[in-house]
Amino acid sequence: MMRRIAVLDAPTNLGLRPPTLTSVPGCAKAPGALRDQGLLARLRARDAGCLTPPRYDPEDWRPGDGVCHAREIAEYSVALAGRIGDIIDRGEFPVVLGGDCSVLLGSALAMHRLGEAVGGRIGLVFVDGHSDFRHPGNASYVGAAAGEDLALVTGRGQADLAAIEGRRPYFRDVDVVVLGIRAQDEYRLDLQAAGIVTRPVPALRAEGAARTAQWAHEQLADCAGYWLHVDVDVLDPAVMPAVDAPDPGGIAFAELEILIAGLVDTPHCLGVELTVFDPDYDPDGSYAAEIVNTLVAGLAPVTAPGAVPPRLLPPSPVPTPRPAVAAVFPEALLERSLPTAADPSTASRSSPDDADDLAVVRERVADGQQPVPFDEVLRNLEGA
Repeated sequence: MMRRIAVLDAPTNLGLRPPTLTSVPGCAKAPGALRDQGLLARLRARDAGCLTPPRYDPEDWRPGDGVCHAREIAEYSVALAGRIGDIIDRGEFPVVLGGDCSVLLGSALAMHRLGEAVGGRIGLVFVDGHSDFRHPGNASYVGAAAGEDLALVTGRGQADLAAIEGRRPYFRDVDVVVLGIRAQDEYRLDLQAAGIVTRPVPALRAEGAARTAQWAHEQLADCAGYWLHVDVDVLDPAVMPAVDAPDPGGIAFAELEILIAGLVDTPHCLGVELTVFDPDYDPDGSYAAEIVNTLVAGLAPVTAPGAVPPRLLPPSPVPTPRPAVAAVFPEALLERSLPTAADPSTASRSSPDDADDLAVVRERVADGQQPVPFDEVLRNLEGA
């Protein structure tokens, strides 16, 4: 038996500011660009179609007006939640192709509905180069939902987005794990104060992607299952500049591949979304091809022979808030990083363990064999 992937396009750009006064964000083209690289065939996935978003039109929005496109984003999120729920009800693994990070609201709404139905809590693994934690409590104004999505799905912000259907929050702070933000993220202290645990790039690289994935599993052990959010701006712009907000100091494709593989190699991972790739900055399709290669290898555990359908754990009591991030990751650990990716040669570096794991995974995928089970990877690491 194997899990079947269903690919759903969510080509919304409603959560971003216009790149220029006369243009619109190009990330709405991302699903088509990835499909053009053969993504569905390579994943042997069912085509779950496309949820067309409303027109992008900021009109006369001004700072202080709240989140731009709020009504449209809310309506789109309700529809997207329904589509994701239908895929999960079929026993399939949804892969949602964004679009900007506002697609997380639809995914979060779907997860909250699911948690309510099973009497448990669903968690979130948030892999992103930025915390996206801007909200009225820490910023002079809000406006672009793609830079506020984590705040919104944890209940911070205007009710028409943070409390759709009267659900607030969609994810509890204690049920969120943030991976891949930059060490000096603007809102890192706000995350710490909220009890949201993080593993910024320096700590992720010091521990390695495989161990980081296992650590994320452990943080969400009390949840019935979890959703995976991946923003491609977690990658360093030296290897992935085709995003709306490139920020130096990110990870490499090899690290992302191992991270995804570790995070989806469990029936408790309910699905994944990919966001913010902008084909306008990829005229020859080379970055789209890299993303597809990474997704295919990273998602290989989902469709491997013997993989089991999504399985929700029994309900657990609501845990007490976690200790502050500083207690979980002392400053000494945060300083133990590999060189940041100031150029493509350093961007390709990852931990030695990760490099060995990646080589084996790629070799088996290329040969059509079952990828290395994640538990085996961990045993190898622990025995090293």
